[in-house]
Amino acid sequence: MTPPFSVVVVLHDSAAELRLLVESLARHAPEAELIVVDSGSRSDEGARVAEAAGAQVVRRPDNPGFGAANDDGVALASAGVTVLVNPDVIVHDGALQALAAAARERDALHVPRLVGGDGAVQRSAHPRPGTLRELLPALVHPAVLPGPLREHADPWRAQGTEPVEVGWAIAACVAARTATLRELGPFDPDAWLFYEDLDLCLRAADSGRPTLLHPGLAVTHTGGHSTGPALGGATLLQAERRREVVRARLGRRALLLDDAAQGLTFATRAGARLLLRRDARRELSQLRALRAARANHADGAAAGGTGPDASRR
Repeated sequence: MTPPFSVVVVLHDSAAELRLLVESLARHAPEAELIVVDSGSRSDEGARVAEAAGAQVVRRPDNPGFGAANDDGVALASAGVTVLVNPDVIVHDGALQALAAAARERDALHVPRLVGGDGAVQRSAHPRPGTLRELLPALVHPAVLPGPLREHADPWRAQGTEPVEVGWAIAACVAARTATLRELGPFDPDAWLFYEDLDLCLRAADSGRPTLLHPGLAVTHTGGHSTGPALGGATLLQAERRREVVRARLGRRALLLDDAAQGLTFATRAGARLLLRRDARRELSQLRALRAARANHADGAAAGGTGPDASRR
């Protein structure tokens, strides 16, 4: 019998987190088909946890990256709707069933509210990058803006139960029709890490499929366990990947606007934290990474263009 929906999970040294996820799936979504792709883990522990939970397991010791591994999982899904779930997610009540039902009803990318282990709502949904409107919240913190401007700048703050269209969302938990995900990729297999979700949401929007945040549905997202320890917080790779996606999908003008909005955001937030004698290392690190990414692209262009943007000029 065809399951009502499939769940695809990609692992990379995430056995501890996966245990909590599969336990929550057993309690709250036992009817789902579970597909787990182990992408280059240093041991088989995670794969064994998945197999013990009854999952179909794909081993990719070559570690092709988050996007390509998800693509492998979606290719095996037998249900009409697939939910992409990070291993560091814990599901509750009927959130996945409701997301799957929404995906059956409307061809779009459907995401829940993400809540941290401490119960705080995470910044998981964002406006479309590269517009003039993004400069205002870069200068003035969205929390003090009037309601409509605040929700545009920080759509993750949306209240109520009705879905809200957003520019893009973190892909810790995304439901869509399986055929749609396959048509979209879902991810670019050439993108090894970072901003695959931004790229997916922009490509989906181009095909007429918006990203819809369901603020009345929530899952717990405990954080980036695989990438955090290995790569640190703000990295040059993150800054370069965001710039690559924005330019490829939205063009040079959008890239310039997004660079300006990102730079202003990091600078103003760092300045405010320093004035308040708070730790501003994260914001300063983000600002340095953006400057380095811009300088690296300028150097590549001057040398004839060897970076990821060069072929798209």
